[in-house]
Amino acid sequence: MLVPAPSAWGISLDDVSVVYPNGTRALSGVSLDVAAGEMVSIVGLSGSGKSTLIRAINGLVPATSGTITVGPTVVTGLRGRQLRRLRGHIGMIFQGFNLADRASVYRNVLVGRFSHTPTYRTLLGLTTSADRELALRSLDSVGMLEKVWTRAGQLSGGQKQRVAIARALTQQPSIMLADEPVASLDPPTAHAVMDDLRRVNVEDGLTVLVNIHLMDLARQYTTRMIGLRAGELVYDGLAADATDADFEQIYGRPIQPVDRLDR
Repeated sequence: MLVPAPSAWGISLDDVSVVYPNGTRALSGVSLDVAAGEMVSIVGLSGSGKSTLIRAINGLVPATSGTITVGPTVVTGLRGRQLRRLRGHIGMIFQGFNLADRASVYRNVLVGRFSHTPTYRTLLGLTTSADRELALRSLDSVGMLEKVWTRAGQLSGGQKQRVAIARALTQQPSIMLADEPVASLDPPTAHAVMDDLRRVNVEDGLTVLVNIHLMDLARQYTTRMIGLRAGELVYDGLAADATDADFEQIYGRPIQPVDRLDR
């Protein structure tokens, strides 16, 4: 049985809806609980509400109604310094990597310490030996230590995503959120990135939520799967037990070759 890290947090959504200013309802009455140390895939097609769910947990998208709780903190309604403090505990990995291409891999990874560093030290570029050691250790954990002084813009897409994971690990988060982290990667690289995320979960006991639309990756790398369709929760169960019929219910159509990575 997986033992969560002492610093890992759980996540709870209670009847959460998100309606955007243009009237689009992205989430509708979603309720779920993620235990500390779980690795959960959020599966659905584009427009199903996957990204909105991840961003609502991080406070990037405000919930229109309902309550979101991350660890000891109610996210709903947080603003300013309190919201920034919460985000310091949430590692975020984006599809587009969000790296500074002109900066070295090392400098990109150190960004993970900004939320835990006094502003004056960040502005002056001052780092502690503990932060530097943590950055190097995080790079080593994802097999990118040899690229430490390489400019991020010179890396492949898969290498950039692994640097993004290292940056999030350097943050020493309580949960890790990944928003379509393999959408632009080739199959071998996608498997490598998913394996990195699973190792973070298994070895570090960290809570990991990953948005994905590929059924084979959800089954292989995550223990629990949440299915969203048109903003509603339509599946919540063990990922390995999800049948093709379950995926068709989530997708709202028959399974297509594009729904599998190894096609």
